[in-house]
Amino acid sequence: MLLDFHRKVADDISRVMDYYEDVSGRQLADDFYTELRSAFQKAAKSPEAYGVREGDLRRVNLERLPFHFLFRIINDRVRILVVRHHRRRPSLGLHRH
Repeated sequence: MLLDFHRKVADDISRVMDYYEDVSGRQLADDFYTELRSAFQKAAKSPEAYGVREGDLRRVNLERLPFHFLFRIINDRVRILVVRHHRRRPSLGLHRH
């Protein structure tokens, strides 16, 4: 399926990468981005492998870092709505379409 991103996802990613770069250096920020891109591709390839959480939202957890993203399937697209921390601001992105 095709990937489609909510307009705020780039900001979500930038915030995380800036944080990791500030506290640990460029390598951890790059590792986050690499893992996130891989997870995006897995979701696009097999979106129904991820269970429905709330309404029609599905969640993909990153393996190494405490972040996940939410997406929904819309026709032939996987629409990424938010990239967020597991425990901070749990309502972030729930109202994005």
